[in-house]
Amino acid sequence: MRRARNAAAFCLLAIFAAAPRAAHAQSGQVSRTRVRVVSAREQALHDLLVQAKAAADSKDYAAAAADYEKYLAQKPDDAAAHFDLGYVYTAQQEKDQAIAQYRKAIALDPKMAQAYLNLGISLTASDPKAAVAALEKAAALNPSYEEGHYILAIALAQTGATPEAIKEFTIAVKLDPQDFAAHFQLATAELSARNAAAAETEFHAALKLKPNAAEAKLGLAQSLLQQKKNADAAAALDDYLKDKPDDVHAHIMRASLLVDLGKNDDALAELDRTAKVAPETLEALKLRAVIYYREKDFARAAAALQKAAAMAPQDAKIRASLGHALLSEKDYAGAARELDQAFRLDPSSNDTLRDLVAAEYLGHNYPATLAVLNVLDQREPPKAGAWFVRATCYDHMGQDKAALDAYQKFLALNTDQTSDEYFEATGRIRFLKQAIKGPGR
Repeated sequence: MRRARNAAAFCLLAIFAAAPRAAHAQSGQVSRTRVRVVSAREQALHDLLVQAKAAADSKDYAAAAADYEKYLAQKPDDAAAHFDLGYVYTAQQEKDQAIAQYRKAIALDPKMAQAYLNLGISLTASDPKAAVAALEKAAALNPSYEEGHYILAIALAQTGATPEAIKEFTIAVKLDPQDFAAHFQLATAELSARNAAAAETEFHAALKLKPNAAEAKLGLAQSLLQQKKNADAAAALDDYLKDKPDDVHAHIMRASLLVDLGKNDDALAELDRTAKVAPETLEALKLRAVIYYREKDFARAAAALQKAAAMAPQDAKIRASLGHALLSEKDYAGAARELDQAFRLDPSSNDTLRDLVAAEYLGHNYPATLAVLNVLDQREPPKAGAWFVRATCYDHMGQDKAALDAYQKFLALNTDQTSDEYFEATGRIRFLKQAIKGPGR
């Protein structure tokens, strides 16, 4: 069904940010019985109506409103005239006056579907529930009018009634299978309801009607992503980005998908394209760091995370990741500094504490290592590895008795008698026992 739009239509506020069409108030379609001129008064009223319509057709809405008001002052029971005056007020963006006229038209003619439709559109912003009620009445009175179901579906979506909106969009699609907007909005509603397979079908239908519709390409990618069809989603995003190369978020989304697919080089290339569009975002830097870390390029991972930390200095996870990358890079002092900061920002993270133990220990800062171990031991029972680290710290600090006790606790928990730690611990135990006994004893 192809609909002619009247000039002076106003836009329905859509629930979806990228609604491909706006709904319009309808005018000039209310059937009117021709006035039989039998008196000068009736002739004057007839002339006022003709004059008002001519003014509305020429977009002189102020003049049209004045003529309709004069007419209705003498003929207040004319439902069609109230409807037409409501439309003129709509065109002048005088919503309150328009709503009042549509209600008067409905009171005089309860079966005037177009009055319910325009009333619903006018109420959408101020009273969504009342708008839905009016639009439901319009759809019931004229069930074959596709636009009525479409507008009702938009209003339902605005109130959060997604299942009901899907039902109305489905009716609209059946009434007009060639309506791109109905397919697109149905797909978007299905996606919102996490009916990803149904959304994919409708996005494909929309793209069949408009192959270059960028918003439908993006929606298709999102529906594929929701179904974990990552390869197809990446391809759909690539197609979308040919039309919208400046969409930084879509570039990053595609790069993330490529990482999941194990295509790190392609993901980096996508991030590089993003960096040419705009300065790298925090999300892009974190993803770049993940890629570099997977490729064991710890220096570049740390560099990306340092930029991210500068952008979000209070983000404990970024600080902890940076500390982990520096630890892998064997920058123990730098790792300890970042991990200590991460722990201060998020004292609940035991993973950060474990990395901090490693950084302090490998950096030969044994007192600090023991201090962190003491905190960690209060949170979880120390395992064999923790006792070995504690033992060697005491050993390096010359605390023989404490070292001997820690080595023995390590052996009690150790299950691998072929490890270097096992042989080192047994050797140090023999030495420490002798040292504690003293020479000649």
